[in-house]
Amino acid sequence: MRIFSSIIIFFAALLSPLFISAHVKWFTKLEPVKEPIKQILSPLFMTISILVALLLAVLPQLLPAVMKWEPLAKIDKKLEGFRKYSRYILKYGTAVALIFQVTSGSLFAPEIHIESSIITYLAWASIVFLLIPHHYSTKLGALFLLGLFSFVTAHQGIFYMLDYGFYIAIIFVLLIGSTKLENWGFPFLYLGTGLSLCWVAVEKWVYPALSIDIIANHGVPTFGFPSATFVILSAFIEFVVGYLLVVGILNRLLAFVLTGIFVMTTTLFGGVELVGHFMIHIILIIFIIEGVSFYKPPITMHKSVLDQMIFVFLNFIFVLATFIIIYYRFA
Repeated sequence: MRIFSSIIIFFAALLSPLFISAHVKWFTKLEPVKEPIKQILSPLFMTISILVALLLAVLPQLLPAVMKWEPLAKIDKKLEGFRKYSRYILKYGTAVALIFQVTSGSLFAPEIHIESSIITYLAWASIVFLLIPHHYSTKLGALFLLGLFSFVTAHQGIFYMLDYGFYIAIIFVLLIGSTKLENWGFPFLYLGTGLSLCWVAVEKWVYPALSIDIIANHGVPTFGFPSATFVILSAFIEFVVGYLLVVGILNRLLAFVLTGIFVMTTTLFGGVELVGHFMIHIILIIFIIEGVSFYKPPITMHKSVLDQMIFVFLNFIFVLATFIIIYYRFA
């Protein structure tokens, strides 16, 4: 079990620099040019897809055994006690993320610049309402945030803003707080964040030249891999994390590894990365605290181990193919 945990951490750290540079368009000025689909679906890509699907099929069976290791079990139990603070972390973390964005002249992402004083005022209004410790004020702040997101989406396009779809999930969680629907909040946050990560990962396959340019200009280590291969591997890691969130397999151990990787990349990309990914940091902290205890994974529909493994394997291939087709057609 120790060896398995070490492999997960080492593999994640090995591929971390580019993997966490999730939004490659923040760090390169190259014009995006789509890779031919036959180049995307290369023998290397297909081989990795099968291997990853096999790994994911086994993962849900291994993780429970790994988490029985005494040190991990103690940490898991300790983190359980912080769940009562999760909504406060999300509420005030969102306000802080907005402060970082507005003071840097952007909104939701570094490349989306604020070009109107009205937008600035509305953003500050959302921040103020989120900082007031009352659930009605929180809902009002969330409504302002929803209006801002809708405005930006109308100008940037739906498929462009799918990169930041987790903001819709955040707004939903904030709106349904202290209502009968409250328990639906964090599962929806997992789903929204997971889908966003999967969508952004596909960008690296469809526009690999952007990521390769980042490797060259920022000195990102590839650990002996050719740049093109490293981009493919990095995108797979990111896509897998998003998939784990969607199907409810991402437990506290994997969430902790992921959070550590995100924090490390701040040293590589500096302030832009901090502003752009601060909200993701907040969400990952919540994932560490919450685990999957409140979320019923879809694989539990299947009772036998073999049925669960087949479900995860086939489902991953289906989800991967669907994302690539939709992204290539519309993005």
